[in-house]
Amino acid sequence: MTASATAAAGSAASEIGALSRLIQDANDGGLSYGEMAAKAVDEISGTRLPKQALQKLVRTPPVNPPSVAQMRAIANAIDRPLRHVQEAAAAQWLEYEATELAGYDEEVRIIVGHLAGKSKADLLRWRMMIEADERARRESGE
Repeated sequence: MTASATAAAGSAASEIGALSRLIQDANDGGLSYGEMAAKAVDEISGTRLPKQALQKLVRTPPVNPPSVAQMRAIANAIDRPLRHVQEAAAAQWLEYEATELAGYDEEVRIIVGHLAGKSKADLLRWRMMIEADERARRESGE
């Protein structure tokens, strides 16, 4: 007996996983499963996903996530960036929510990484210290 990825992740059976939702949203937006399948090709490996595979990802997702080649094919099928498909697969199968700190240097990423997982009280304390430092700099003319 196999369990769906959403059930395996501890969600209610009626909930749809993040990747399943991306595919369903494309279908709801007017893209048929046949049209998706025609575009569901990974140009690197040649991997293709048939219409039935895309439908299954929505209706009865497998226990294991799609391969990287399959994710590239899905991205092509639904006209979404690969990164969005990877993030959705991570959320659906690994209960991992990806966040990105684009545009920031290494120092900022280190600070954010250090603060991740801190309690709300600790985060509030750090925020107050940073804001106090900014006010002091403004008031002193720096």
